[in-house]
Amino acid sequence: MTEFQESNLHGTPGTPRWVGLAIAALGGLSLIGLVVGVSALSQSRSVEQSIQASLKQQNEMLAQRLAKTDDQNQLLQSDLKVVTDKLNLTKEELERARQASKVSANAYDKKLTGLATNVNSQLATKANTEDVNKLSNDVGGVKNDLEDTKSKLDRATGDMGVMSGLIARNHDDLEELKRKGDRNYFEFTITKGKSPQRVGPVQIALSKTDPKKSKYTMTVLADDKSVEKKDKTTGEPVQFYVKGTGRYSPYEIVVFDVGKNQVSGYLSTPKTAGAATAANNTTGQ
Repeated sequence: MTEFQESNLHGTPGTPRWVGLAIAALGGLSLIGLVVGVSALSQSRSVEQSIQASLKQQNEMLAQRLAKTDDQNQLLQSDLKVVTDKLNLTKEELERARQASKVSANAYDKKLTGLATNVNSQLATKANTEDVNKLSNDVGGVKNDLEDTKSKLDRATGDMGVMSGLIARNHDDLEELKRKGDRNYFEFTITKGKSPQRVGPVQIALSKTDPKKSKYTMTVLADDKSVEKKDKTTGEPVQFYVKGTGRYSPYEIVVFDVGKNQVSGYLSTPKTAGAATAANNTTGQ
């Protein structure tokens, strides 16, 4: 070993050994800092690239949505134009229909006027016996038509000897009576049993039925009284009085169907007294 080598190992004479160690440590720290800085810069660039990629993807998605929205707007505008065209067409057709209807009505009025003038002229020029007989036959035919088309509703004398109102023979006739509105009507179907069933302002208990003879027996409860109506027939007005009814305005029950264990029909009450009694019974329940 030379003197120069020994001098390097032992340091420069007069310089402490720790100075060299400190310089070596500082160099190592600088090297580490440089490595860390390079790594941080690399990561920063990676994050920046990731953010840029994400923003680019979002921009592309937004552009796609805007393009899709624009397509939808175009479709909506197209549909709106079609609907507008159809509405305009419908308006034109309606106006044409109105004009045609007006023309038809005017033509019909002219035709009727001409027909009336023609008939009056014929009656004035052909007033002979043959025409009078023909006119009588026409009047008779019209009268017969009216008789054929009038309601089949009729009247009958009730079981208390009072002439009833119009009598319904079935559900359809009853609906006709309701439309006339002369009295109050309560349709019912009552099953045979001891317990009475409420029908309008009264209660009715059915005790016997005879479908073969179309007869039935029932008990009517009204004004704290019970009245038995025995062996009554279908279509017969079964009459009874309650408080507030006049002598010639009794309540009436008409049965138009008798079954094995039930009857169907309706209760008819005077317009004013029936309504008042119904209100009183409803309040007392």
